[in-house]
Amino acid sequence: MQLICEIYQIMRDVLGMKPQEMHEVFAEWNKGDLGSYLVEISRDILAFKDEDGSPLVDKILDAAGQKGTGKWTGISALNQAVPLTMITEAVFARCLSAQKDERVIASKAYGQPKRSFAGDRQAFLNNLRDALYAAKIVSYAQGFVLMRAAAAEYGWNLNYGGIALMWRGGCIIRSVFLGKIKEAFDADPKLANLLLAPFFKDKILKAEAGWRDVVATAVKNGIPTPAMCAAITYFDGYRCERLPQNLLQAQRDYFGAHTYERVDQPRGKWFHTNWTGHGGTTSASTYTA
Repeated sequence: MQLICEIYQIMRDVLGMKPQEMHEVFAEWNKGDLGSYLVEISRDILAFKDEDGSPLVDKILDAAGQKGTGKWTGISALNQAVPLTMITEAVFARCLSAQKDERVIASKAYGQPKRSFAGDRQAFLNNLRDALYAAKIVSYAQGFVLMRAAAAEYGWNLNYGGIALMWRGGCIIRSVFLGKIKEAFDADPKLANLLLAPFFKDKILKAEAGWRDVVATAVKNGIPTPAMCAAITYFDGYRCERLPQNLLQAQRDYFGAHTYERVDQPRGKWFHTNWTGHGGTTSASTYTA
């Protein structure tokens, strides 16, 4: 839902599209790979007129409510040490939207960013479609990683392909997409991450350039895209062989003697360095929160 809203804001505030134009784009997208209940209802909402004939969506207050589903999912992810960044950012986006009065004050204090678009609009709409699809892959990938972690923790025997098909039966996230998840787990029941499945790898690689263009365009124009940015950041982090957390571990060892592992030693062997010459050799116990 948050991803679709971010795409909507880019269409509205960068491309200057009216709800009827957006309705037509969503209607077209719903016929292809993005075909889903949420794209379908977004299509319908964008075409709905108020009693005076104007788009009703433009009259709805931009302060979202929530019942807590995303909150407890995020808490569960933290407990399992799973980077469920997209759902968490979507929850925070709702929290920020609820601060409507403060946002109005801030908008007057800082003014509005100058927004412009001088490229090929149809090409950019294609990039928006690809970005939405790629980010959607990442969102499901994170969700299934969380389920796998919970299954290991609680001794569950989950049929991940079956779960994907179950969501097609009346759930708001039902979509054409779910069938491809079923096929991925049928091909490899022990699949660690959907991003490693051949079908989704191919889709990500084809969408990547447009996906990056969308994120860059949003940032340049001051459009908040927390979920979209979280998606591409997770992808970049997941496929990065060497992250900067070697420096973080050194920092932790420096101020708290939390120890670190070395790339030239076996995993599970821990080291502590007296970084200043005054800290002694005593180290803290190794633990994972």
